[in-house]
Amino acid sequence: MSVFTHLVAELGRLLEPVLAQSATAAAIVLFTVLVRLALHPLSRAAFRGATPAAGCLPMLLQLPVFFVMYQAFSSAEVGGKANELLGHRLFAAPLGARWTDALGEGGLFGAQGLVFLGLFGAIAAVAAWSAVRGRRTAASVAAAAAEAKAAGPRKPAGRVAPQGKAGATAGARTGARTGAGVGVMAEVSAEQQEVMRKLGGVLPLLSFGTLITAAVVPLAAGLYLLTTTAWSVAERVWLQYRKERAERSGEQMAQ
Repeated sequence: MSVFTHLVAELGRLLEPVLAQSATAAAIVLFTVLVRLALHPLSRAAFRGATPAAGCLPMLLQLPVFFVMYQAFSSAEVGGKANELLGHRLFAAPLGARWTDALGEGGLFGAQGLVFLGLFGAIAAVAAWSAVRGRRTAASVAAAAAEAKAAGPRKPAGRVAPQGKAGATAGARTGARTGAGVGVMAEVSAEQQEVMRKLGGVLPLLSFGTLITAAVVPLAAGLYLLTTTAWSVAERVWLQYRKERAERSGEQMAQ
């Protein structure tokens, strides 16, 4: 933990000329971004799995980092010395303070209370964004399942070979639309498809649980939660965009 404390303190000193008393808070955000960059290859591999639980492994690997963050801003001493991080602030709120401390200092709309309300509002916005995208993904899964069911069993591609350029183009388009994804969906029972659809719609709502966690942990840990959650949603948006762009390029090349 002393290594983490030293790293965050040094990052804060580097940012202090620009951000003054909020430099350590910015250092926490920067540290979180560095962690997520290191985990990006795992997130990309999990996204290729195309399951509702994609990305769980990177989240699990972040738990030790979160616990170190929690301890660093909850302990009065680190390595036998006074914890210098506890005196740092984000605007009016100490990074080691909890929401209950802020309520005791000035109430819900006091100087510290407003900092926590801003944090909660940002977390809620990210959670809502995640929920909307999750429901869209669940709807896409349901539509793909319905298309696979309507298509029914298909004959092997080798039995009927399209002739000429027009036939080749038609075959390529059909393969692009009904490739491996349709084949997998056809092998999944209706009950399993329904479970996948419901799971895909419920999982994003778990992001709102971050609000509860942020209300009971130190402000610094809440900043970490906000940053990593926002990164996760933005990362999946970017990976989905790249996937769809690659699919469109493949279809254009097939034409």
